[in-house]
Amino acid sequence: MRPSRIQEVRPVTQRPVPDRDAVDDIVDQWAHQWPDLDVSPLKVLGRLHRSYLRYQTSLAAVFEEHGINMASFDVLAALRRSGPPYRMTSGQLAESALVTTGGVTLRVDRLEKAGLVQRERDAEDRRIVHAQLTDEGLRVIEKVAEAHFANESQILSGMSQDDQAALAELLRKLEHSIVENQAPTA
Repeated sequence: MRPSRIQEVRPVTQRPVPDRDAVDDIVDQWAHQWPDLDVSPLKVLGRLHRSYLRYQTSLAAVFEEHGINMASFDVLAALRRSGPPYRMTSGQLAESALVTTGGVTLRVDRLEKAGLVQRERDAEDRRIVHAQLTDEGLRVIEKVAEAHFANESQILSGMSQDDQAALAELLRKLEHSIVENQAPTA
């Protein structure tokens, strides 16, 4: 494993968190127009969605600088996290990225054309195909990962470590709630 180069996070001038935001305005509009409708989930999920859109924009900028996108990063990062020899089957990649094996195939096709991964048949079972990082793929994911996590640190620099830990735990609970309480699919 290569030593990580720690990138300095620039301190952010802390501005006070506003008492109101766009979500408050939306909730108020609903209350005015339809007082009996409970839109209180917007206070959480509306803010989560708005934060996600801003986060995704920030991520896209970093990935674009390195000539990849989020889907490519997901595959390259999963392969890098798997450790040497940095290879996984489509099924393993699909499980890691929460996408279908068909979606993984499209991602791997693009990465293979870019020279960042190669496909390799399993020596014992020729039906199994592994995607494996090339040397260039390893170089790219290590460079992008450093920039990506520095960017994420910068994004979170306006929150204390305690707030980040509390939010991480609340988001774990949110995902569990979604999984446990979502309507069954057909």
